[in-house]
Amino acid sequence: MSVIKNRSEILFLYDVTDANPNGDPVDENKPRVDEETGVNIVTDVRLKRTVRDYLYDYRNKDVFIIELRDDNSNLKTKEDRLKDFKDNEDLLKNCIDVRLFGATTAVKDKTMTLTGPVQFKYGRSLHRVDMTYVKGTTVMPSAQDKKQGTFTEKYILPYSLIAFYGVVNENAAARQNIELTEDDISLLLEGLWNGTKNLMSTSKVGQVPRLLLQVVFKENNFHIGELDKRIKFVTDKNDEEIRDIQDGKLKIDELVKALNMHKDAINLINFKTDERLILTMDEKEISLKEALNGFNAQELLF
Repeated sequence: MSVIKNRSEILFLYDVTDANPNGDPVDENKPRVDEETGVNIVTDVRLKRTVRDYLYDYRNKDVFIIELRDDNSNLKTKEDRLKDFKDNEDLLKNCIDVRLFGATTAVKDKTMTLTGPVQFKYGRSLHRVDMTYVKGTTVMPSAQDKKQGTFTEKYILPYSLIAFYGVVNENAAARQNIELTEDDISLLLEGLWNGTKNLMSTSKVGQVPRLLLQVVFKENNFHIGELDKRIKFVTDKNDEEIRDIQDGKLKIDELVKALNMHKDAINLINFKTDERLILTMDEKEISLKEALNGFNAQELLF
């Protein structure tokens, strides 16, 4: 497929139930929470890992930054991975994550500093969250006490609805000779949606994609910006009492208004929603397809 020529914006929402979407390793692996606002934070690194793991495990794509082991079960280092490629051009040609997110390497004869054409802000929950401490036991005893099982402990969020915002920058791709294709972007969108559904580890199971929107523009050097700040999750409950996506409704009035203001600059809108997500506009429930009536909009089919 052709190399991208147009800028686009991405809005992605997913939720987590009784799990830890992104632990902080320097704080007991607790979910990251803004102390001032009580809002859950998820790093862009965590989101990119979701995409990388999906593309590698389920789409058989070569990925540079991935956990791989050698014949002795040792994790491969960056230096080890670089040996799999002839040079930087070969690495860029073969590894979709480098074309999407860039890479920085400082190894003899293979130094590379690429700013990824696709960049995401930190994700933030659309409400305050309730961090919960959970303690349990395991059946198998530890070496210190061989008579009974050991205790386990972890921090989880009973619920968090998280919004990510990103930009696909056609200039960053062209300036660095990164041949990022439309097919790469399609796989990125698929990785966001299906990759989130396939987070099935103990700490990550319970995450569901709810809304995905890609706005593709006609003009270079133009985008609307801050799509994540143009939506609101409205609920009758206290924020910390939210436990399900249907405990509230996603208000999209400001988002649709912004899209309509720049309608002439928009070439295409790709979208996908989960059937349990309730959207409202003008205080009435509405589907995203109905809200985007009048745009060149198409539903993603993965």
